[in-house]
Amino acid sequence: MQQFDVVVVGAGAAGLFCAGVAGQRGLRVLVLDHSEAVAEKIRISGGGRANFTNRDIDVRAPQKHFVSENPNFCRSALSRYTPADFIALVQKHGITFHEKHKGQLFCDRSADDLIAMLLAECAAGGVQRWQPCGVRALHATENGTYQIDTERGTVQSRAVVVATGGLSIPKIGATDFGYRIARQFGLRTIEPRPGLVPLTFDGKDWAPYAQLAGLSLPVLIETGDKKSRIGFAEDLLFTHRGLSGPAVLQISSYWREGTPIRINLAPNVDLPEALGRAKATSRKLVSNELATLVPSRLADAWVAQDKDWQRPISEASDKALARLAERLARWEITPTGSEGYRKAEVTLGGVDTRDLSSQTMESRQSGLYFIGEVVDVTGWLGGYNFQWAWASAHACAVAISGQKTG
Repeated sequence: MQQFDVVVVGAGAAGLFCAGVAGQRGLRVLVLDHSEAVAEKIRISGGGRANFTNRDIDVRAPQKHFVSENPNFCRSALSRYTPADFIALVQKHGITFHEKHKGQLFCDRSADDLIAMLLAECAAGGVQRWQPCGVRALHATENGTYQIDTERGTVQSRAVVVATGGLSIPKIGATDFGYRIARQFGLRTIEPRPGLVPLTFDGKDWAPYAQLAGLSLPVLIETGDKKSRIGFAEDLLFTHRGLSGPAVLQISSYWREGTPIRINLAPNVDLPEALGRAKATSRKLVSNELATLVPSRLADAWVAQDKDWQRPISEASDKALARLAERLARWEITPTGSEGYRKAEVTLGGVDTRDLSSQTMESRQSGLYFIGEVVDVTGWLGGYNFQWAWASAHACAVAISGQKTG
C-alpha cells in the first residue's frame, strides 16, 4: 500500500494549489480526481481568461465581500495569503494580466496559462496526480491515519484534504462528494443552494419583459428588509426567462425564495425632474422622451403597460409621470426561482465553519481538512471565490507541513 503525507481529493483551483504548496514544503502529496481534465472551472471562468483574484479585497476586513453563516471565518486565511501574494506568483510564471473592472484581474491570453502554472507548481513539489481516479471509500484507521480506497488501489495518508467544490455546473463534474464525507465523520453542513446565478420568473408575469432579452444597462439592485438590505451597482441583462448580468448574479447570493428584488433602472437620472422638464418643453410622446433617459426598448416596453403614458408628454398628468418615474426607479419583482446549479457560478452553503479551524482548515475530525468552495464561504462575483481558494489552500498546506516539520 502506497503511503503519502497528504491526499488531496479534487484537482480544481484549491486542490491543485494546496498540493503544490504542500509538495514544495517537503510533503509527499497525491491528488485524486474522478475527472480526466483538471481545473475545468478555471478554464471556463472569466470568458476563458480566468478572473483569478480581486486586488480590492480589504485584508483588514475581507469578510465584507463573502457570504457565510459566519463571514468572519474567512478573515484569517484571506489576510495571511493576499491577492498581492498570488499576483506575485502569477508574475513569477510570466503570466500577463489586466484589470477589467472594480479590481478584477484577468489573464491577458488564456485561463490555460493559470492552469499550466498550477500544474508547474505541483511538478516542482513532486506531486503525484491520479486522473481519472474516483474515491470509493475513506476510512480513519486506529493509528490516526486514513485509508483511501480508490479506483487505482488503496493508499494511506496521515492527512486528507477535501477540495471537491460544490454542486454548480454538474456538466464539468460537480458532485456532492465533499458534503458526504463531512457527514460521514459527523460534521455539520449548511444546506447548499445555487449562487451567482441568473434569476427566473413565471412565464405569464414575465411576458411583458421577455421582448427585452439581450438588453443590458447599469442599475442599482437590492434585496432584503431594512435590517438585512444589500445592494449592488452593476449591469443588468434581460433574458427570455428572467434577469442575469453582474447585478443579478451578485444579488442572487443574498436573495431568498419568495422575497422580492428592487431595481432602479435609471440610477444616474433624476427621473421626476427630467420628465417634468420634458413636459414643460416638449410635444413628443412620453416614450420618445423616456428613450432619451433609458434605452429605447426599455422605454417602449414600460410605456406599453399604462394607457396614461401612451400620449404626448405635454398631455400626461403629473400623477401619471410621477408613477412612471417611481416604477422605473423602484421596480419591485419577485423571482420564482433561478437557473439552478446548471448555470450557477458557485454553490452557497457547504461544510459548516463551526466544525473547521479558521487558522488551518482542519475539521473536528483530526487530519481531515476542507478548502475552497466545499466550505460555507462564498465570495462576490469578481475574483473573490478564486482568492478564497488560494487562501484556504495555502493555510491548509502550511498547517499540514508545519505539523510534519514541527
